[in-house]
Amino acid sequence: MDYAEALRALDDRIPTRMVPDLDRVRAVSDLLDHPQRTYPSIHITGTNGKTTTAFVATALVRAAGLSVGTYTSPHLHSIRERIAYDGEPISEAAFAETLTYLEPFLSQVDALGERVTYFETLTLLAETWFAERAADVAVMEVGMGGEWDATNLVDGRVAVITEVTRDHPELGSTPVQIAGEKVGIIKPEAIVVTGERSPDVRAVIEERARRTGASLREVGPDFAIEERELAVGGQALDLRVGDRTYRQVFVPLYGERMATDVLLGLAAVHAFLGDRPLEDELVREVLATVRSPGRMEVLRRRPLLIVDGAHNPAAARELALTVRESFAHEGLLLVIGMLDDKDVAGVAEALVPAADVVIATTPRSPRAAPADRLTKETARLGAEPRTAATVEGAVAQAIELAGEKDAILVTGSFVTVGEARALVLGM
Repeated sequence: MDYAEALRALDDRIPTRMVPDLDRVRAVSDLLDHPQRTYPSIHITGTNGKTTTAFVATALVRAAGLSVGTYTSPHLHSIRERIAYDGEPISEAAFAETLTYLEPFLSQVDALGERVTYFETLTLLAETWFAERAADVAVMEVGMGGEWDATNLVDGRVAVITEVTRDHPELGSTPVQIAGEKVGIIKPEAIVVTGERSPDVRAVIEERARRTGASLREVGPDFAIEERELAVGGQALDLRVGDRTYRQVFVPLYGERMATDVLLGLAAVHAFLGDRPLEDELVREVLATVRSPGRMEVLRRRPLLIVDGAHNPAAARELALTVRESFAHEGLLLVIGMLDDKDVAGVAEALVPAADVVIATTPRSPRAAPADRLTKETARLGAEPRTAATVEGAVAQAIELAGEKDAILVTGSFVTVGEARALVLGM
């Protein structure tokens, strides 16, 4: 099959319901002789910050001289963004060739009952391609959860748990319930690196580490941001990991949340390399080039236009704080489009009070929340919302309304952010 046919075949596997087990992906993996076991992995879960942590870990592992496969989600423009080798996305040809190779194995398992799903297939594709490329290590981000996530067959030598808050209702209604699913990525005798600060959630992580014989490293006692200050185009950090402190590390990323993601990526690589310290200048050089598209990303200035995929209340609260802290601006114009299964009210409560103008829109997704749902929440909070039928129309409207010293913030979903990026960057 060619690339277009591969995309259609993958889309045909979008599930109509969630089945919380690893039966299908394990069965295919058995037939393939477990490609994901041919390399060790840094396995990343949590609610927010996973992808940025993965990008940081990838860059540092590469700088240490190892080849690395990286698996992240979601994508902004192309499915190929999710699967990369040494920082380069999989080619269309390799994507199609690998899926063609997998098809007979997928069909064999399909015939047993439940079909192998979209995400399971994509995970198997990534793991197989990394094995074919003889990757030294994989940096694997979970899709959702942990215990029953399709990525959870990897040889996770290091497990990273960024933070645990409410997002996917399927995982539980409280952070403690959700943590019970996410700690499922912790393998026997692994090293666990966590940025979690809630005592109740940390207790869940500590108990899983104790039961599996894993060693636990926590933000605060084991690694920390010693200093953080604003800098032109980002922030400067003093990062302590164990007894090693990397001083005045510039990162072109904004806010405390992303600074913590950088710290977690560095701590994870330290753990993976057996606590062999990295050269200070190497760390500074590598982290100065790290990017995390769609996450506190500045696309233009005058007016300032920022995009961020915040889609749950915790991420939205952090976003509002970061915009206030990191950027000088007069008015703030909020363009917001969300998916229907998200906490629309909670996200609106975090962002709408900070905005002078709110433009509600509907992203191009069958799961999109209608714009009128957003306008009702905005009105409930005392604002007078505008609407636009499309993200492109909403962004154009915001640019027309904004003065040179104003800021435009596009957020609510990575689908919304992807459409805004395509428009502004001419993609």
